[in-house]
Amino acid sequence: MKAIVVTDEAAGTAGMMLAKRPQPEAAGNDVLVEVHASGFTPGELTWPSTWTDRLGRDRTPSIPGHELAGVVSALGYGTTGLSVGQRVFGLTDWTRDGTLAEYAAVEARNLAPLPGDVDFTVGASLPISGLTAWQGLFEHGRVQAGQSVLVHGAAGGVGSIVTQLAREAGAYVIGTGRAADRQTALDFGAQEFVDLENDALEDAGGVDLVFDVIGGDIGRRSAGLVRAGGTLVTIAGPPEARPADGRAVDFVVEADRAQLKEIVQRVRDGRLRTVIGNVATLEDAVAAFNPTERVKGKTIIRVRP
Repeated sequence: MKAIVVTDEAAGTAGMMLAKRPQPEAAGNDVLVEVHASGFTPGELTWPSTWTDRLGRDRTPSIPGHELAGVVSALGYGTTGLSVGQRVFGLTDWTRDGTLAEYAAVEARNLAPLPGDVDFTVGASLPISGLTAWQGLFEHGRVQAGQSVLVHGAAGGVGSIVTQLAREAGAYVIGTGRAADRQTALDFGAQEFVDLENDALEDAGGVDLVFDVIGGDIGRRSAGLVRAGGTLVTIAGPPEARPADGRAVDFVVEADRAQLKEIVQRVRDGRLRTVIGNVATLEDAVAAFNPTERVKGKTIIRVRP
């Protein structure tokens, strides 16, 4: 099969190449998915799991990408809950070959049915951003109606979904980002916006929940914005500062079928939309992941027309 592979960690996305790889087989409790669309997060190329297996052994050339939408083409031994020919989408295991390929072997439990009225391109854009937003808000942040939520990167892939879900949950949302992102964040539902380049972040203090996707200096300063009993949730690694009288949680997103169903139902209802930028073919994937200018939104690889 055709796939995008990486062999050199130092080369980053510039080291990607299109190659022929053996088609994977569905092991026990797996399904083999005919990939129609794939998402990719450039940060994957800094994760140890992209380069080594669970025992620390080199596993290159490896296939990146962990978000997919496609059709089940085979079932592994003992697999239940899905059927051949079914449309699915989901998040694959970090330490296995990924989704920038014509086929991917995935644990069935990591996939959810993709309704026929949701395009494969949209389906592939949902798993990481959608599950990260859902788990950060509801599992770790325990957001409640009437609370205030500050969302860093509110116009981005994760932040825009956090903003929409928090508003739907009845929270008051303050978005942050670049000046150019203000209107986009407001369009997604933010009720206020803090321009991180020109406004004073500390003026937005006293919130119940900060959802941080940036880390560094912004993450450190964000700890001081959390009111007593509130929470700082971050996906930017262990927090360097913690609220004086509150919680700090850093987490790694996990696959969850029930949550994927909740997320895609909101897409169908028009309550949730994702930010899709460039859509490219597998043959053009390397160029798409190495753009000459900034692209707003997530790049999706449409593996099949």
